[in-house]
Amino acid sequence: MSAHQPASFHRFGDVAVRLSVELGRTEMALRDVLMLGEGSTVSLDRLTDELLDVTANGRVIARGEVVADKGRFALRIVNLVGEDGQDVPPPPSTADAPADPAVGAADVQ
Repeated sequence: MSAHQPASFHRFGDVAVRLSVELGRTEMALRDVLMLGEGSTVSLDRLTDELLDVTANGRVIARGEVVADKGRFALRIVNLVGEDGQDVPPPPSTADAPADPAVGAADVQ
C-alpha cells in the first residue's frame, strides 16, 4: 500500500479501472475535418509544457508528463488530484524528519 491509500483498500486491488490520458482537444468545422489527410496538423488546446490529465473512469485523478519506457509512451505522475479537483500536496518526506521525535522539537512552557 502507498502512503495515499488506507490499508482497507487492499481488498479492491483486483478491480479493473480504465485509465486514460488526454493530450488535448479542439473544435473544428466539419468541412475542415473532411479536408484532413496524411501530413495534416491539428492544433490542440494544451501547451506543450502543460501536465496532462490522468482520468480513471472519466474522473481526473492525477496529472503527469509523457515519457518513454521500453519503446512505449508512458506517463510519469507528477501530482495527484483530490476530490475538489485541486492538486494534492505530496506527503512530508521521512528523509527530512529527524530520527528522534524529540530532536528539533520546540520547548513548550
